[in-house]
Amino acid sequence: MSLYLDASVLVTLFVIDPLSARAEAFLLAQPEIVVVRDFGVAEFSSVVGRRARTHDLTREDGQLAFSNLDTWVARSAYRQEITTADVDAANRILRRLDVNLRTPDAIHIAIAQRLEATLVTFDRSMAAGARALGIAVATP
Repeated sequence: MSLYLDASVLVTLFVIDPLSARAEAFLLAQPEIVVVRDFGVAEFSSVVGRRARTHDLTREDGQLAFSNLDTWVARSAYRQEITTADVDAANRILRRLDVNLRTPDAIHIAIAQRLEATLVTFDRSMAAGARALGIAVATP
């Protein structure tokens, strides 16, 4: 089994956050393969960039977060590219009117489903949608 990390978890691992300790402890206790999506890395970059522009992070802290994420992904995670099939699967999920998801969340869920991975997220709404679709979810 593998763990699929969304951006909410990635941010807490590489930017000081109230949930950082929980995310770190969770990953240290897991023997599974960790999967990170290229789109999740882009979402991470968006969050860090926004925090730097709003002066919630210094420019140096933002650059350090990027560097630390890139090093960690290269050493410790399997980087999964998004595919057309993932977008198609997300579209099918979004067209189900019984789950309330945003497009990025549906893409995360579609990839976790394709990989048969446990979705790891702090996003309660995405977790609820994934569970409704029968996807295994873990919250650090």
